[in-house]
Amino acid sequence: MATKKSAKKKSSSAKKGSSSKKTAAAKKNTTSRKTNAKKSSAKKSPLKKSTAKKSSKRKYSPAAGKSVETEMKAMKKGQLKSGRSGKKVTSKKQAIAIGLSKARAAGKKVPAKKP
Repeated sequence: MATKKSAKKKSSSAKKGSSSKKTAAAKKNTTSRKTNAKKSSAKKSPLKKSTAKKSSKRKYSPAAGKSVETEMKAMKKGQLKSGRSGKKVTSKKQAIAIGLSKARAAGKKVPAKKP
């Protein structure tokens, strides 16, 4: 009888050993993922620093914001019309574009148009 009990103990310990191998392999996978994540973030970190410095500057002058604001008010009243056709402007994006183009023409600080 004692031999059967010891045999059961051995089989259960063998099962535990196999599961510990799986967990060890799983731990290796997670640690390798973490190191890969650290490597990729280390490569990107200099780029983040440079963009943070650029965003601290003001891109649009307050005067340019005011010109956009006046164009938005004109659009809401129904007085804003587009260039050649003379149709009423109904979209906010178009009103903002008109305000920015007028600010550029006046020489206010506004970034150049995107191609």
